[in-house]
Parts: sequence; C-alpha cells; structure tokens
Amino acid sequence: MDLHLKIWFIVSLIPLVANLQHSVHATPEVPCLFIFGDSLADNGNNNYLATIAKANYQPYGIDFSDGPTGRFCNGRTMSDIIGQRLGFDHFIPPFATARGRDILMGVNYASGGGGIRDETGMQLVVFGHTYNQLFELHTHRVYHPLGARISMNQQLLHHQITISRIALLLGSRHAATNYLSKCIHLVGMGSNDYINNYLLPQYYPTSSLYTPDQYATILIRQYSQQLRTLHKVGGYKIVTMGLGLIGCTPAEIAIYGTNGSTCVDTINNDVQLFNVKLKSLVDDLNNDMTDAKFIYVNVTGITSGGTFTTGLTVTNVPCCIVSSSTGLCVPNGVPCSNRSTYAFYDAFHPTESVNEFVAARAYNAQTTFDAYPIDIHGLARL
Repeated sequence: MDLHLKIWFIVSLIPLVANLQHSVHATPEVPCLFIFGDSLADNGNNNYLATIAKANYQPYGIDFSDGPTGRFCNGRTMSDIIGQRLGFDHFIPPFATARGRDILMGVNYASGGGGIRDETGMQLVVFGHTYNQLFELHTHRVYHPLGARISMNQQLLHHQITISRIALLLGSRHAATNYLSKCIHLVGMGSNDYINNYLLPQYYPTSSLYTPDQYATILIRQYSQQLRTLHKVGGYKIVTMGLGLIGCTPAEIAIYGTNGSTCVDTINNDVQLFNVKLKSLVDDLNNDMTDAKFIYVNVTGITSGGTFTTGLTVTNVPCCIVSSSTGLCVPNGVPCSNRSTYAFYDAFHPTESVNEFVAARAYNAQTTFDAYPIDIHGLARL
C-alpha cells in the first residue's frame, strides 16, 4: 500500500513541529478561525454527545500536550496545525466549551460522525436503540442532531449562536459582520457521507438509490447551499478541504479487500468524483460571490503525489489496537511506539505526522495542485 498511498514528509522536521505549541508569528494572520467538520477536526464536541464516536480516552492524545481531549489522533489534528501556522498560540476551542471572549479567536464546531447529509452517522447514536430501530427512525426522518453527531446544517446553526454572542461582545451585529469578514472559515465535510452512509447499505439506502456520480452530485448540491449560507452569515474567506483516500483506510481495506491492489480502488474512484465536483463548485462560488474567496485543498493530491522520501513505512494497518466493531482505539490499549512511521492511528484517522504534512501543504502549497486557486497563507493575506 505504501507504493499507492504516497504520503511524504521529512522525518528530520518532525521533532521541530511535534512540540510546536506557540506560533512563529508575532500575531495571528487573521483575527479568528472557525472550523466546521467531522472527526478529522473534532477537538471535544463529541465528548458531550450520546455517541460511540468518541476519542476522550487513552491512547488517543498520547502525543498531545493535554492528553486525551476528544481528538481522534495521537496528537494534533490538521485544523490544529493550520491554526498554529496562521499564528494562533492557543488551539481553537470546541463549541461545547467555548465561553466568553474566547470565541473571538474562533470556534471549532466539528463533530465525529457528522456529514453534509443530516442522516449521516445516525448508526453511531447511543439511545438504547438497535440498528434496525435506528433505520426506522431514519426512514421516518426522526433525527437527533444534538444527540449523536452534529451535521453540517446543525454546525451552521451553532455558528449563528456564536455570531450573536460576538455581536454582544463587540456591540453590534454590524461590528460582528465586519470582524468575521477578516476571519478564515475552514470546512472539511463529506468523508462520513461515504464511510457512515453510502458505504453502509445495511443502514442506509443511498447506494441503492444513486450511482456514485449521482450521489456526488447530490452531496455537492447540498454542500453548495451550506457554503452559501456560511457566506450569507459573514464567511468571506472559506477553505474547503477535499476528501482523502478513503479506500486506503485500514477499515475499508479490511471490509472490502483490495483485489490485488494496494487500496480499495472503487471507493477512491467514487470519492474522487466528489473532489472533482467540489473544485468546480469553488469556481462557481467565486464567480457568484465576488466579495468572498473560496479555495479548495486537494488532500488526495497531497497524499498521493510527489517524490517519495523516507518516512511513512506502515500504511495499511492502524498504530493502536482497534475495536472490531468501531475501528476506534480500544481504551487503554498500548499503541505502536514508532508512531511517526504510521499513516493511520486507528482504522480511519491519520496520525499527527500525516496531519502535519497535509496541513503544511494546505497552508503553503508546494505545487499548483495542492490548493486552488491559492493556498491558505495566500487567503489569509487577502
């Protein structure tokens, strides 16, 4: 798999970045950073939800300064590192615990299991229901957005609560809007719409209702509405993170097999349909809303292109001992000791080393394919 999943980073830089808590910038490049997403960015919101999608226990956070916080990683997430590169000397607080003037630096709304579609991740809920009962709840459109996972639509509602609080702090809605116009809004959604929806036909009908191309089109159409809503409430600098190589995760390999390949190519091909449409959507949004700037980060391209260098040597198995039913780390299990050489910490989520590499290229693109039409550093300077 390491010939296909080419995630490169310079090993000699890892000791320098692994302990990076304070930014190299004197002041942040932007006044605030708002984060929307799923478990790749969740930093504690799911701790307070009735869900099995939690990471607030060891061995998660083994390399993080505060230990297990709810981050689905051994250390920092991509959004953590992007925030540091933008100059923030504290991590952006989760919506669940953000209070007072802390929200002026931004808020993280991300939720493990959350997706573009409201029903995505519903099987992760813990209400004493069986999976069959949960499917019945889904078919009757009875959702628990505050109980199991926080969808993109619900995260947008949470953002409006934050905006109201900022308006109170700054004295007026106009002052809040002016303040928000200078901030970066980082959005990474869609992975769960495949992992915890389209690829689970036993719980969701989407794969029988739509071809891969139709499903990608439907997702992008809804995502477009959500991003336009974000712009309407004050988002003028918006980063959209493309989806990664989902077919290369240990979980999907274990479920589907690779048929002689190094990854589940059919899954990667299906997900790439979404990425292609997302990049086109960025063009459409920039054309329609000339007062804003949207960019696309090519996560798949960053993790599958370039010149190979020594670094990641284990790319098809997780670093920690995982549960066969969830793919998450078993509580208090002992993870691998050479974590910087592993691509995945559990069966779904990348290690901090991978997060550092992707975040670095998203912030400061090394090729024209890393970020489009500009990188995050360029967006911050606008």
